Amino acid sequence: MQTEDFAPGQVLDFWFPDSGHEGSVETHAAFWTERMQGGMDGAIIDRFGPLTRAAARGELDHWADTPRGRLALLIALDQFPRSLWRDTPGAFAQDIKAARLALDGIANGDFDGLAPWEQVFFVIALGHCEGPDHLQRLIALDPVIEQIIDRMPEQLAPMGGQLRAQHALVTEVIRRFGRHPHRNAILGRVSTLDEEPYIATGDFPHLPKDNGQPA
Repeated sequence: MQTEDFAPGQVLDFWFPDSGHEGSVETHAAFWTERMQGGMDGAIIDRFGPLTRAAARGELDHWADTPRGRLALLIALDQFPRSLWRDTPGAFAQDIKAARLALDGIANGDFDGLAPWEQVFFVIALGHCEGPDHLQRLIALDPVIEQIIDRMPEQLAPMGGQLRAQHALVTEVIRRFGRHPHRNAILGRVSTLDEEPYIATGDFPHLPKDNGQPA
């Protein structure tokens, strides 16, 4: 396929279907479970492998010229690789670029007009991306989290506390270790003595215990 065959709408229609998932806590929780516990893996691999590779090569960078194009590119760089290249270093290879997209989108206003569940993927990308500023980046997101919660429709208000708690959990992991220790084996890193007991629990913020999506 050629680069011109790919369009942001392909990603957005797939990842954010007009299914009414936002109508109740139950349907919205199912929306998140499907995406964050590997339920989209098969479809991503079958339908979006070439697009994900094109995004990784920088061939879709122009998508970021519009707010919704930026969102689509963020999904293609941060979420799709975690399915296409699961359990390999490639799953994390685009994290820096995705984090920059998210930071720029928050700063330039692209973020502001998105639905709350779309905005959350900016937060996820910034939590995924390891680096020397990781903790500072997460702390700076605290008011952004509150903005997202304030914009949730009334029927989803009970989920605001879950978002706040998840962000706090990711922040605490980075505060303790400065990185996501459960990636160590995949990336060939030596775990510290403090990290080994944590890894042994198998309980990680972005990684459900059974076939989850790597953070």
